[in-house]
Amino acid sequence: MLTRDRVLEALQGLREPTYERGYVELNMIRDVLVREDQVALTIVLAEDSEEEKTRLSKLVSAIIREIGGKEPHIRFRTLTEIERQQIERQLAANAVSAKATAHAQAAGPRPGGAHMLSPLLDPASGVKFIAVASGKGGVGKSTVTVNVAAALARAGKKVGIIDADIYGFSVPDMMGIEEVPKLEGDKILPVERFGVKVISMSFFVQDNAPVIWRGPMLGKMLRNFFAEVEWGDVEYILLDLPPGTGDIALDVHQMIPHSKELLVTTPHATAAFVAARAGAMARQTNHEILGVVENMAYYICSHCGEKDYIFGRGGGAKLAQELHTELLAQIPLGAPDNHPSEPDYSPSVYKADSETGKLYAELAARVIEKA
Repeated sequence: MLTRDRVLEALQGLREPTYERGYVELNMIRDVLVREDQVALTIVLAEDSEEEKTRLSKLVSAIIREIGGKEPHIRFRTLTEIERQQIERQLAANAVSAKATAHAQAAGPRPGGAHMLSPLLDPASGVKFIAVASGKGGVGKSTVTVNVAAALARAGKKVGIIDADIYGFSVPDMMGIEEVPKLEGDKILPVERFGVKVISMSFFVQDNAPVIWRGPMLGKMLRNFFAEVEWGDVEYILLDLPPGTGDIALDVHQMIPHSKELLVTTPHATAAFVAARAGAMARQTNHEILGVVENMAYYICSHCGEKDYIFGRGGGAKLAQELHTELLAQIPLGAPDNHPSEPDYSPSVYKADSETGKLYAELAARVIEKA
């Protein structure tokens, strides 16, 4: 019996000339409809080529007849720019995955279960790693990460971000990044924005799809972010960790024993209580805590200029006291006054001359002083 799956299986061998992959693999055969022995489908072309249409019409017709169908009805259209970007992202993801496997096989297991890691992770490299952590989601950890990174870059530092929140990746979107990384030789080039080099799982998934992986696969991808990315000359790398104390946070602590930690909380007592667990994990793994950032500390009324403490007060200070560290900054609740028409637009990075931007500049100065 002729089915959609049978048709797609039969068309697996059709190669797309621009990307040099199968049309089926690239999801460029769409809208497959089968009714008894009649097949209709759409083929999406990278370029509007009459020669390619003629070639495909002959091949697809022959294949469909071979598996028991009548002359198929074939429609053609060209890729949209969004679809083109999605394919490029998927190809980049496939390249990363293939390199991960090859790297792991070449390195092989070492005594004690250790694996070959990037020279970047060697304390002698001079790179300062700062893990930005929180006890729970929704406290603005990623917002703090991107703004501290941008403020460090404005201060003349060479900065990178690893979006290690592999389930909840958001850094590229928050920074207004629309490009995807490129391959140069056997290395992946991070995307640069606001003077910050960025790598994220977001670049390697399609259509904001969920990442359904277990711990070992996540750890492998994280190792690739160090070993397979051409970071060049960097002084600081910020790691936007997933909230809590799960596999990725533990992997980071094990892979980078010399990293330091910035804890983000809100003034609410519960958020601070949960953040204490992340701080305790850092302590137990001998990682220095640079300090606490209290995000959404207050709201400034746009009419009267008064501060309203809508999430309560004291959570950040209490957390800092409990962990024997400092409260480095209190960031107000709000959003950047950025407009999409601006060339440097981003949804979440504050401008240097804004009041919150100045607070992040002061926070960056403290990080430089303490890291």
